[in-house]
Amino acid sequence: MVETHEEILRQKNLPRVGQTVRNRKHGTLWRVMEKREMWQNTVDDPPQVVPAIYLCYWRVKEGVVPGIGRMMGYAYTLHDNTFETNWEVVNIK
Repeated sequence: MVETHEEILRQKNLPRVGQTVRNRKHGTLWRVMEKREMWQNTVDDPPQVVPAIYLCYWRVKEGVVPGIGRMMGYAYTLHDNTFETNWEVVNIK
């Protein structure tokens, strides 16, 4: 199977821009502000380049304008389970 960015989105069920996720460890809410396709190097011998999806998160705080405050980002590939381990998508009405 050839790895693609679309395959990562399909298999990992990553959130869309604007959706809110909860950090499983701390219970804090974060909003997805940016999503982009990128390429990530592996630690294999010889090194390879695999597709990845980068998500940028903004910490949701009441009374704070979106984009102001703490932000962080992570890249996800088909070869890791860090999104499932650390985040859950929440439905906020």
